[in-house]
Amino acid sequence: MRKILSIITFALLLASCGGNKGEDPAPAEPGAAVLISPAQNSICTNGAVISASQSAILFNWNAAANTSSYDLIITNLLTGAATTQNFISNQAYVTLQRGTPYSWAVISKSANSTAAPRSETWRFYNAGEGATSYAPFPASIKSPVYASAVTATAGAINLSWTGSSPNAGETLTYDIYLGTTASPAVLKSNVTDSFLNNVQVVSKTTYYWKVVTKDTAGNTSDSGLYQFFVN
Repeated sequence: MRKILSIITFALLLASCGGNKGEDPAPAEPGAAVLISPAQNSICTNGAVISASQSAILFNWNAAANTSSYDLIITNLLTGAATTQNFISNQAYVTLQRGTPYSWAVISKSANSTAAPRSETWRFYNAGEGATSYAPFPASIKSPVYASAVTATAGAINLSWTGSSPNAGETLTYDIYLGTTASPAVLKSNVTDSFLNNVQVVSKTTYYWKVVTKDTAGNTSDSGLYQFFVN
C-alpha cells in the first residue's frame, strides 16, 4: 500500500510541475495597414465641400491583422504641421484645407502588443476651388538627411532628393540652395535630375540646404531648410 501511495504522489507532483513546460505564446503583433485612398500623388477631388477653404476627405486603408485601432497621421506639406487621430474603423472623414498638399500614413495598434507598424507614406493634393494646375509636391530630401554628419570625398559630397507632381506627366526642375547660414544662396538652378554630385564643401563646417521644385506653369514648392555637418 505504501508503495502504491508513493507512486500516486509522484505522479501528482509530475503532473503539477511538468504538465505545462512551455510559456504562454506571445500575443500576435498587428500588421501594417495598406493605404487605398487618397491615392499616392493624386489630386483629391472627391471630398465633401464644406466651404471655399475646407473640404472633408475620406481616408481608406485595408484592415490590418491583429489590430484594434489605427492612428491616422496627416501632414500639411506647406506648413509641416501634423495631426494624429485614432480610429477603430479602417476609414475616416477628416476636414482639410483646400488647395493644399498633404501626406498621410497609418499606424496599426493593438491592446495586446506594443508593436505599432507604420504604413507607407502617401502624398496627395486636396483640390481647390476652380484650380486647373497645382504646384508640385515639396521635394523629399534623401541625402544628407536633417542634422546628419557626412564625410566628404576629395572635398565633395553628393546631394539627392525626390520630386513629384499631382499633374500627370509634368516636367519638373529644381533650384538647389546651399550655404553656411540659415539663408543659403542658390547653388545651381534648373536641375533636371534628382541629385547633384561633387558639391564642394569644407570640413568641420555646418551647411544649410533646400530644394525648390518648379513646374512648367511656374508653380513652385519649397522642401524646407535642412542642415548637415561635414566631418
